[in-house]
Amino acid sequence: MAKRQQELQSIASTAWLQIGTSGWVYQHWMERFYPPQLPSDQQLPFYAENFTTVEVNFSFYRLPERSVFEAWRSQTPAGFCFAVKASRYLTHMKKLKDPQEPLTRLMERATGLQEKLGPILFQLPPMWTLNVERLQSFLQLLQAYPQQRYTFEFRHPSWLVPQVYRLLERAGVALCLPVSPKVPLDICLTAPWTYIRMHCGQEGMGYSEAELLDWAIRIRSFLVQKIDVYVYFNNDPDAHAIHNAQRLYALLNSY
Repeated sequence: MAKRQQELQSIASTAWLQIGTSGWVYQHWMERFYPPQLPSDQQLPFYAENFTTVEVNFSFYRLPERSVFEAWRSQTPAGFCFAVKASRYLTHMKKLKDPQEPLTRLMERATGLQEKLGPILFQLPPMWTLNVERLQSFLQLLQAYPQQRYTFEFRHPSWLVPQVYRLLERAGVALCLPVSPKVPLDICLTAPWTYIRMHCGQEGMGYSEAELLDWAIRIRSFLVQKIDVYVYFNNDPDAHAIHNAQRLYALLNSY
């Protein structure tokens, strides 16, 4: 873990680079990633030996208690980083309406990670169209936690407009870059850091060598600009996420 962190920082120079996967608990990973018969409570520590960060996707479906976040913190080494996906209750059911209580609950629990808490991801529904007023109100509410990093993944193209980008920029919030032929993408930076979600490639769940190389070059250009970069592979069938994340790291480390 320490060696991997040093190597990533060498790649990134003065910027912060994190490469990991979305989640770490998948049954099919038991044959492709974890050692045989590894106890479940050792999966996260083993994962943290191979990656410096993970995106908590489980919290989208059910927000864990603070004690769970505290346990995750204790099971990982110094310098490990958790990105946390916000509950769908806030983003999909409420659609950011009356967000005070669910946001407070999210922050009270996720801050159990303390210094290991990375960006919080808000993924909006694919059929929800632009609502500037609701977004603006929510961004103002986020200012109650000024030291926290946030990113928005918009699934409907109506959100990918300059007006939204200006709001994100003023709030210091990053536009998430979702990489999938099924999700609208605009490579735009609205903060001094960026958040990339690798969902699936052009010809299947896994990414081709050419696709990974293209993103390695793009990520390198961000790092040269001293832009912090978080990258999470969400294409978990057949453990594509593991292999693609490792390959992207190797490509970045090769030039």
